[in-house]
Amino acid sequence: MGRKVTVATCALNQWALDFDGNLQRILKSIEIAKNRGARYRLGPELEICGYGCWDHYYESDTLWHSFQVLAALLESPVTQDIICDVGMPVMHRNIRYNCRVIFLNSSTCVSGALCAWPCSPACRKILLIRPKMALANEANYHELRWFTPWSRSRHTEEYFLPRMIRDLTKQETVPFGDAVLATWDTCIGSEICEELWTPHSPHIDMGLDGVEIITNASSSHHVLRKANTRVDLVTMATTKNGGIYLLANQKGCDGDRLYYDGCAMIAMNGSIFAQGSQFSLDDVEVLTATLDLEDVRSYRAEISSRNLAPMEPCLSVGPGDLEGFREAGSHFVLNLHHQASKASPYPRVKVDFALSCHEDLLAPVSEPIEWKYHSAEEEISLGPACWLWDFLRRSQQAGFLLPLSGGVDSAATACLVYSMCCQVCAAVRSGNQEVLADVRTIMNQSSYTPQDPRELCGRVLTTCYMASENSSQETCSRARELAQQIGSHHISLSIDPAVKAVMGIFSLVTGKSPLFAAHGGSSRENLALQNVQARIRMVLAYLFAQLSLWSRGIRGGLLVLGSANVDESLLGYLTKYDCSSADINPIGGISKTDLRAFVHFCTERFQLPALQSILSAPPTAELEPLADGQVSQTDEEDMGMTYAELSVYGKLRKVAKMGPYSMFCKLLGMWRHIWTPRQVADKVKQFFSKYSMNRHKMTTLTPAYHAENYSPDDNRFDLRPFLYNTGWPWQFRCIENQEITFTRFHR
Repeated sequence: MGRKVTVATCALNQWALDFDGNLQRILKSIEIAKNRGARYRLGPELEICGYGCWDHYYESDTLWHSFQVLAALLESPVTQDIICDVGMPVMHRNIRYNCRVIFLNSSTCVSGALCAWPCSPACRKILLIRPKMALANEANYHELRWFTPWSRSRHTEEYFLPRMIRDLTKQETVPFGDAVLATWDTCIGSEICEELWTPHSPHIDMGLDGVEIITNASSSHHVLRKANTRVDLVTMATTKNGGIYLLANQKGCDGDRLYYDGCAMIAMNGSIFAQGSQFSLDDVEVLTATLDLEDVRSYRAEISSRNLAPMEPCLSVGPGDLEGFREAGSHFVLNLHHQASKASPYPRVKVDFALSCHEDLLAPVSEPIEWKYHSAEEEISLGPACWLWDFLRRSQQAGFLLPLSGGVDSAATACLVYSMCCQVCAAVRSGNQEVLADVRTIMNQSSYTPQDPRELCGRVLTTCYMASENSSQETCSRARELAQQIGSHHISLSIDPAVKAVMGIFSLVTGKSPLFAAHGGSSRENLALQNVQARIRMVLAYLFAQLSLWSRGIRGGLLVLGSANVDESLLGYLTKYDCSSADINPIGGISKTDLRAFVHFCTERFQLPALQSILSAPPTAELEPLADGQVSQTDEEDMGMTYAELSVYGKLRKVAKMGPYSMFCKLLGMWRHIWTPRQVADKVKQFFSKYSMNRHKMTTLTPAYHAENYSPDDNRFDLRPFLYNTGWPWQFRCIENQEITFTRFHR
């Protein structure tokens, strides 16, 4: 009957500018799709060059190499008899566009009687180059820096192919612009990532124009608790308008702070039919579904409101009116069949090819499934761990070195490495040959096969407790116990000789000996004495990262892991160039509240009882002298605010985009039962004073896994000055005036 179609989408772990690796992963995904009977394969956004090329998009090399990969795809027998939808940058009329290139290598000529070229047994043809129309240009995305959006809706132009492609396809020009594909049995339209998130997405008009299959190629990164938003957008798109929706996404770390979290999916008529994993070590994941086009047609035929003509004012309706209209009977329904029929048509690119088979009556179709979400704690356990794995294998280092203090933050980082080891062992057990090959390369042992996560952790993670005279025995014991339970190679050392040597140089030069505040010193002396300890720990961390394996007769070096959380970074509660200065930081985008929940989760998930004592201890930097052998310094006392308050400030500052005055007004209502207006004013001013005073530290912040939308990362995400007037005189004066007015009015 020719009504059941098998379509494929995928999640690929592409790497910016890794054209060889990217090509092989694309080919593998096409091969898997074909083996499962698919006749259409969708890949992620900019999959040929990798999404995160950034300013490399300016280089003609990037565009040229992308066309070379496209030529290799066209020549490959793997791509025969399946419509392939790939992503790459394309320059048209000297303007760079983020494009989908859709091509078909058919075993018979796809040009029909109009073909003017002598055809080879395999006829290669580029069907359409579809440029992105809505560019992502907020937060971590800066596409307008490199690309221009295509603004000519439902319009195409001729694109003159480069010679290397023209020689293969025998085409001089191809359609370039906003069009859809019309096959023998259905109609296919494309969205690209951001276009799904816009208020008037292209799928709305395409659906009204009879497009039955919508594809979306994305490069969407992980943020905690974001997956449901993406799923809701796809299901709602097909609930309102019917149709089949394919979403492809990149996965993994492609060389930056972001982790792309897969979640490829196939939906139809408001239901999910295939769900991809959000986190995994598989470089290639392909989803397929066999769906009945008649289900789309009957679903749409039943939505009478879909056919309502917007040009006729007498038929103007609101969402709440639809049920009444449906109950009004056939007379009214007959008057509603105009919206779709009057929709402005898309240019059709005719394709002499079918996604369905002629005889498919008995072909089984896919069944709808319920989407399974991870908890926030599971997301933290899996996402940063996969990100660490990509960094480790692609940096060609031999492992990690982590300064383990016995506190929650460094313990959470250690747990992430252990989670990575668990995932690696699980992938190897499931037969993932790529992961096994990567492990053997890292270990420099061609016959090594990891089986026990603790044993693997002992090979890839070195933990180091760096004690000083201000360290307690409790933190030393907690660090040692955790290291034993996860299996890391653990080192304990004292930094006191190095601290005394550095301070001895200072005293020799100046004749002065600074004192801690507890011994009568000033706040400046006290802070300097704390900072020298922290910075010496950084120096020792890098020394041991470079030479500790050498001292054990093992080849290679280690990546230094940082463990400053997003809240401490926001306030600047860290020493510049201390242990927060590392190669990468897997928890730098995660709040203290979420980290504590994650560590509690690891206690049960990984059976690590040492974490219980770490959770029960108050957070402390242990940089000031002990009082009777006990810790006299706590983080929240030093900061002058709680971690819970810091999270609130961070979200209001970044996500809600509030300055001091707006934040004060907002918190007056939020905290009206907790603090007086005077106390709220003081808290807001204290936060902004400390934040602006320490903003310069964000310019040297260690590259961190991005997990929170209120991250203060100065690199590409949170672009602000780092030299402020820390008194905020105008803003704070507005707060004072508002507080006085509010207090007087509410007496």
